[in-house]
Amino acid sequence: MASSTQSRLESLAQSLHDLMLIPGLSGHEGRVRRAIAKELDQLGLPHTTDRLGNLIATTPGTKGAPSVMLYAHIDQLGLIVRKIEANGLIRVERLGGVPERALASQEVLLCVGADKDVPGIIANKSHHATGPEEKYKVVPYQEIYIDAGFSSATEASEAGIDIGTPVVYRPNVIRLANGRIAGTSIDDRAGCAVVLDVAKHLIASKNHPTVHLVFSVQEEFNLRGAVTAAQALQPDIAIQLDLILASDTPDMASRGDVRLGGGPAMGMYSFHGRGTLNGAIPHPAIVSLFKETSKATGIPLQRSAHIGALTESSYVQLVGSGVAVIDMGFPCRYTHSSLEMCDLNDLVGLSDLLIAAIGRIDEKFSLDREPYEP
Repeated sequence: MASSTQSRLESLAQSLHDLMLIPGLSGHEGRVRRAIAKELDQLGLPHTTDRLGNLIATTPGTKGAPSVMLYAHIDQLGLIVRKIEANGLIRVERLGGVPERALASQEVLLCVGADKDVPGIIANKSHHATGPEEKYKVVPYQEIYIDAGFSSATEASEAGIDIGTPVVYRPNVIRLANGRIAGTSIDDRAGCAVVLDVAKHLIASKNHPTVHLVFSVQEEFNLRGAVTAAQALQPDIAIQLDLILASDTPDMASRGDVRLGGGPAMGMYSFHGRGTLNGAIPHPAIVSLFKETSKATGIPLQRSAHIGALTESSYVQLVGSGVAVIDMGFPCRYTHSSLEMCDLNDLVGLSDLLIAAIGRIDEKFSLDREPYEP
């Protein structure tokens, strides 16, 4: 049993590793989509891509049971080239919630095409020339620039750099102690790896509802892709997989009780609270489903309620006559930085919990709220 669990963990680790190393800025997800499509082909799962770029596959199931959309986003946040200076230095715009204080001295990749990408660094003013008033200042993104070694705008152009070129943190994966992994775009390549793992088990089982597997795009650009997929699929239930804020470090201790290695987590409340007044409160029938499945299987289930982050559930829940949504996820530290961290054991637990819970959705499963609301 132990060797089987370790094999499963390593399989998920390899899948996540491979996905983390593929650049895919929001709106420029083609390489990631093609890699996942190849995995679906190997599983024998037919798939389609819509005009927005969402990758969709369906595993038919029990007739009369509520249909499920299981989804994770394939895009990542980053930067977009806005200007190339005459001396070859590159100015950028933010795309998504990029933390400015995490940018100085970072390695980046300017994505001009497979085997053609250009490495660069975000410049950091020389320490010897930094005055006392600058030492504790976060430089606004409008003032930062990327140095890729070019000596002129012409050199940059000849290398394929142009206005609109995508820029991401340099893809990176670090294996750490106790099954932990850090690096770029764990948000949400970890969710994608879990969806692929669940897909393998759904194919081998006949006891499940119809499940639409969606690898969505442009989540970091105001939660775009999954809404389009949901409008086309009209699911009864939507289970979104993404990070859940870990609160087991000193700077996050007041935010909750979610810890790395504590198992998968269930979002009980999310609200952005900054600009976009939107969020999600999960459907009580789905909350009950995961609670009961956790108890029956012995898979630990953590809970999260937070302000400051949104998921695609915020908009998917409003499709058609309403979709029963829930945010399920994995604890994650250091979100939106170049070195996010998660625990591989939590990913295995999340996959197992999803497989078991989805298997309990049959033609008798009701989305009537009354039995669940006190």
